[in-house]
Amino acid sequence: MNDPTLQPHILVVDDDTRLRDLLRQYLAKNGYRVTTAGNAAEARERMASLAFDLVVLDVTMPGEDGISFTRTLRGTMQTPILLLTARGEADDRIAGLEAGADDYLAKPFEPRELLLRAAAVLRRVQKTDAAPVLQLGEHTFDVGRGELTRGGEPVHLTTAETALLKLLGGNERSLLSRTAIVQGVAAGGTSVAERSVDVHIARLRRKIEPDPRNPRYLKTVWGEGYVLWPD
Repeated sequence: MNDPTLQPHILVVDDDTRLRDLLRQYLAKNGYRVTTAGNAAEARERMASLAFDLVVLDVTMPGEDGISFTRTLRGTMQTPILLLTARGEADDRIAGLEAGADDYLAKPFEPRELLLRAAAVLRRVQKTDAAPVLQLGEHTFDVGRGELTRGGEPVHLTTAETALLKLLGGNERSLLSRTAIVQGVAAGGTSVAERSVDVHIARLRRKIEPDPRNPRYLKTVWGEGYVLWPD
């Protein structure tokens, strides 16, 4: 593809620097944009500011392992996950899939097999699990990419505002309490204090609502929380 923005964006998470670099180079040569991270904490930092089409995730990382990280991610997002591990036993494969992974590849593997599996996962997702694009009056919000536009022009969102709108947009028409919002954005790598949720909501309303004092889309359920109600 000539336009890099049209290339699928893959996040490779592996504590093995050599393998991480090899995968970055190989995937980039085969038509993907690639970002890397050495552990789950770094991956969260990347995901807080960038949208990814696929996460290639090592299971046996120090600290938070890949299966635990997969389980946490699945609480807030549906980005497909391909697990890599040196362990090939059936129990480990099952644990990874039960945690929410879309596919599983045991090390050592041929780079070509990873390429084929990544393409297959992306095809399945494009057919069955595309992230919604929400219409909010004159505004459009792409939940998967965390992009807000008005009349085709981008509207700037802070990291916290993006995380909040992605969480609410991914759970459209569902009530989320302040506690659920704090936990949800934290799982995606963004820290928001519960006492500041109302402030961020007010700022979002100024960006998406025709009349922020009488919100049509980002509604308050008094004493319970917030709900995003798109057109």
